[in-house]
Amino acid sequence: MLNLDHLIVEFDKGLRTLFSQAHSARPHPDANMSDAPMDEAERKHAAGLMRINHSGEICAQALYQGQALTARDPAVQAKLQQAAQEETEHLAWTSKRVHELGGHLSVLNPLWYTGSLTLGAFAGLLGDKWNLGFLSETEHQVGGHLQSHLEKLPPQDAKSRAVVQQMYVDETKHSEMAKEMGGADLPAPVKFAMKATSKILTHTAYRI
Repeated sequence: MLNLDHLIVEFDKGLRTLFSQAHSARPHPDANMSDAPMDEAERKHAAGLMRINHSGEICAQALYQGQALTARDPAVQAKLQQAAQEETEHLAWTSKRVHELGGHLSVLNPLWYTGSLTLGAFAGLLGDKWNLGFLSETEHQVGGHLQSHLEKLPPQDAKSRAVVQQMYVDETKHSEMAKEMGGADLPAPVKFAMKATSKILTHTAYRI
């Protein structure tokens, strides 16, 4: 059952996710790599793609926190919290890379966070198998986006590619973990709605 202490903790997590500098326990995937020469258009494009990835990680952090808040099984809660920690590392990696490219983070991140937290909490209320199924499908779709970004990034931008590739590895692991724990396959209309929502974030975060 939710209580005031839990809500205060989650509110604090939200503030730290949105307004504090994220830190990574693991070395950044692009550590010790040099920036390759890119023209202004290439740097702007790469920054836009990495801004999308950062906003996606804001959403993932909120989803996991919302799902963990309403999950019934303590084991599921623990796995969600562990995954959320890895998503925090992704926040650190993508934020750093956006700024290195001369870009800015999305001004709509508070909106992405609030909506995703609500959605995650609702998924948890449906029961653990649907909660885990939602997690698995989310990460599956995120993996698809990351793969497309590997194709869209400037060929010489090895630093961004290293970050995106490691994120893809982690997201795939999260998706498989959710399936192994009993995640249900979501109905096709739900998957379609998730993809449609993701497209809105992608097109918006690329610009602002």
